[in-house]
Amino acid sequence: MDSILIKDTTREEREKIVAESLGNISGSCDGCMAGLAEMYQDYIDGKKEIRDINMEFNAHYVSGADGPEKMRCEFV
Repeated sequence: MDSILIKDTTREEREKIVAESLGNISGSCDGCMAGLAEMYQDYIDGKKEIRDINMEFNAHYVSGADGPEKMRCEFV
């Protein structure tokens, strides 16, 4: 496979791309990997390119939008 674009892949191929990219999502102990897998559902469904999903994620991460509130550490 030369391209991972939606127009060049089937749904099954996109599922495989996401699964191989994330590795063993059931092996995570804190549960965050399952959320990460859900983040790519629009790509698997053919609604949004993987590049766009990654750019949106990075924009939220850098800006802090929709992020958790920081709490003061009680052990200082």
